Amino acid sequence: MNFPTDEPHIEQGTIEDLEQMTDLLVDLFTQEADFTPDRSKQMRGLRLILEQPSRGRIFVLRKNGLILGMINLLFTISTAEGGFVILLEDVIIHGDHRGQGYGGKLLRHAIDYAEKKDFCRITLLTDRINEEGKQFFKAHGFVESAMIPMRKILSPSSAE
Repeated sequence: MNFPTDEPHIEQGTIEDLEQMTDLLVDLFTQEADFTPDRSKQMRGLRLILEQPSRGRIFVLRKNGLILGMINLLFTISTAEGGFVILLEDVIIHGDHRGQGYGGKLLRHAIDYAEKKDFCRITLLTDRINEEGKQFFKAHGFVESAMIPMRKILSPSSAE
């Protein structure tokens, strides 16, 4: 697709975008209470998705070659829903471009994508103390779940 160079547009991220997407994730993980940025881990995670599209999609909002933001969708199966579902893993807008509606544009794109591909549900996690984030997702149709997220951190040998 050809877009005017000054018009922000959404497209699928590619391996050539790895550096810019990693920068965005490092920024995101400095803001989240549960995570510590680790550039090599963030890059490895993005590469795993980009190299195996059956695992998910990364969409980027681009303007003049610069990535202004990204959203990361991971695919899995829900036995409760009886079909494919999405885990919305990351959504981040570059600090210089926040407050311009770009996050909503990316989220609407992800929802449209999920509906067109017949996914049954999108699930995400947001920080409990992030009222602005919770309101953002609620404004796009997300509701709080009665489920409580729990996790066990593992250190797989394949991560090295």
